[in-house]
Amino acid sequence: MTRTRSDLSEELFAQLAACENRIGYVFQNPLLLLAALTHASSADHRLASNERMEFLGDAILGAIVCEYLYHRFPRYLEGDLTKIKSVIVSRQACADVSRQLGLQEFLIVGKGMSQSQQVPVSLLSDVFESLVAAVHLDGGPDASREFVERHLQPVIEEAVRRGSESNFKSSLQQRVQREHGVPPTYDVVEESGPDHSKSFTVSARIGDRLFAPASGRNKKEAEQRAAGNALAELDDQMPPYPTHGPDVHSSS
Repeated sequence: MTRTRSDLSEELFAQLAACENRIGYVFQNPLLLLAALTHASSADHRLASNERMEFLGDAILGAIVCEYLYHRFPRYLEGDLTKIKSVIVSRQACADVSRQLGLQEFLIVGKGMSQSQQVPVSLLSDVFESLVAAVHLDGGPDASREFVERHLQPVIEEAVRRGSESNFKSSLQQRVQREHGVPPTYDVVEESGPDHSKSFTVSARIGDRLFAPASGRNKKEAEQRAAGNALAELDDQMPPYPTHGPDVHSSS
């Protein structure tokens, strides 16, 4: 039977309402939120804790992120998508979101844990996954998708950026081998800074064609970005990593 807000004590109602305000979602059934916030250490029995919700939320979170990446990056291979997804749904990422939302203020834990000043990463991660499940059960798949994408958007963008950068050289290698039969090479066009903190500017080369240079804190980073510039130019797009280095833009 669905319970209403009138079934809750005034103090508990205020706590749940504050949590709803913090996460930007109001529950039709507030007891779902209560369950999501209840750690096993404070529950009468484990079935009354958020452990089952955590199990469901983990699966829902993974499915939402997979579908998001699948549609956004139609050219990414399975391995590339898997690497990005693993960062987004990691325990650390979920814990970071919980911490940013201040969910530790609303957690319902046993006396032993309540005296601890530092909330474990695992607990913070679990409560976010439990909230995903609670929102899904309360509002359906559209509500949980909106909830996940809204709160994980910064994590998604950062993971995509890092994943894309680590994939540029591989993507350029495959494309150039397929279209030209030779691998791309990379020219260091500038080095700057002291030995302990050098900066490198690198250009990708395909035959006689030299592409827009890119800078990085080391050669590996500069080469990845240079490959990203080359991929963009091959598609007649602006290079994503402009630099003020020597004028070595593409020529035929």
